[in-house]
Amino acid sequence: MTRGAALAVLPDWGENIRPMQTQNAVRPPSRSKERVAFTRSELTRILGLYGQFVAAGDWRDYAIDCLEDVAVFSIFRRASEMPLYRIEKRPALARKQGAYLVTSLSGGVLKRGHDLGQVLKVFDRQRIKLAT
Repeated sequence: MTRGAALAVLPDWGENIRPMQTQNAVRPPSRSKERVAFTRSELTRILGLYGQFVAAGDWRDYAIDCLEDVAVFSIFRRASEMPLYRIEKRPALARKQGAYLVTSLSGGVLKRGHDLGQVLKVFDRQRIKLAT
């Protein structure tokens, strides 16, 4: 058998290959809304406060959540517990009650306002305790 005859016997695979159809393919959900996040200056201010309490041994862990309607900085005494405090940024409430709020472990709002610096002053009393 010659080499040319063997090639004539093999089927042409190129005819049976079709491009993959994307009509029925699963697509990731489109994100129509932007997620809320803390800015660099906000995080600098929050992490500065956090560092003071870590140095004193009161706080040991934190978590940052950026959701569609709220950004949350959670502060923990231990990683396995519920957060002691939550610092939240809710831009939807910026004109009404203020975009920033601090909540306690029980869920009560400790301070709410338009300026993050003013809201974080709720921790000043605890800072005084750290100094003594």
